[in-house]
Amino acid sequence: MPPLHRHQLSLEGILDFSSTEGLSTIQRADAKRRFYRIVNHFLPDSEIDSSARSQTYSPPRLISLTYQYALSDEARDNFLRAFFLSVDLPIVRDGTGDDGDPEALRSSVFAFADYLMDQFFLPLKASIKKTPQPSPVFHSAIEKVQGGPRTFAGTPDRLSALRGACLIRDHHRCVISHSFDSSEAQARMDKAGETNALDDDGNLLYQDPNRPGPLEVAHIIPHSLMKVDANHELSPSKKAALAILNMFDTGVVHLIEAGDIDRPRNALTLTRPFHVHFGEFKIFFEPVADSQPHTYRIDSFLSRYILPEFPLTRTLYLSENRTIDPPSARLLALHRAIAHIIHFSAAAEYIDKLLREMEGQGVCAADGSTEIDRLLTLGLRGWSVST
Repeated sequence: MPPLHRHQLSLEGILDFSSTEGLSTIQRADAKRRFYRIVNHFLPDSEIDSSARSQTYSPPRLISLTYQYALSDEARDNFLRAFFLSVDLPIVRDGTGDDGDPEALRSSVFAFADYLMDQFFLPLKASIKKTPQPSPVFHSAIEKVQGGPRTFAGTPDRLSALRGACLIRDHHRCVISHSFDSSEAQARMDKAGETNALDDDGNLLYQDPNRPGPLEVAHIIPHSLMKVDANHELSPSKKAALAILNMFDTGVVHLIEAGDIDRPRNALTLTRPFHVHFGEFKIFFEPVADSQPHTYRIDSFLSRYILPEFPLTRTLYLSENRTIDPPSARLLALHRAIAHIIHFSAAAEYIDKLLREMEGQGVCAADGSTEIDRLLTLGLRGWSVST
């Protein structure tokens, strides 16, 4: 389906809910009923069940799932406000009855879905699949004195500090596989001897049942979201993406604003393969219970052939005396919500298809058309596309 561009950036003001009041129980129930009546009109019966996965990308399903996975009543109220404003209907009505024929709202509904896709889900998944890793100190120094490429103010230093803090907090282990960092293991064995080197918990490294490997720092909410332009400003598209992110969990943006996106609470230590899958929103963390803090059931939308050990349960490491923030449960919940939305709406496969087409590996439609323009437009809005 060709993208509709009627509302590309026009919702930015609509997504500002700083002065709105919450809906009453009756108002919320009425708005929810009307919302589903409108959206479900554009869905085949097989797609109305939110537990079933769409076979092809479904824009109305994307809207429905985004509402479903908002993380609080306040967030869901705000999403309903944005939806009804977008389709030019009042969220609170004086009378009773319905809003007429939903078919009359088709263009507005699909334009709203396009806005969510083009301003949020597409750039998050397509722009940067992996957190950029810090350069060696000497390389960073050479870049600085030559005025070399620096996409953030202080980015090389921040990433280096972030990786070091996460390695200490996570005991130099991948939080999923528990593999010890191979560089650190070699350094300890060179110093203490191969049979005497200890891990962070005092255990002999050579007796570790987990195979060591190179570890990387992985952002929970992608690093690219706060990438600024040459004037050290966020593009209008980045601001729109942040507004949508804030709609999932009201006020959460303050956790990642500016340099805060590179704090340990927004990062995990992972092996390279797990980093790729996590960055593509194919691995997610679900809290086990309130009585077990920092303990998660880790699962994936990948085939069990690829990750046969999943699902598994892990309690995340904590730094001594809590001097380094643990991974934020709120940010992990956001990552999980995004993963579920793009999986069950088939948006993930749709975006991957766009990327393959951009690489020349995809197949065009019968009329020779593609939707690569969606990706090309990202660059004009300040996003970089990883292919």
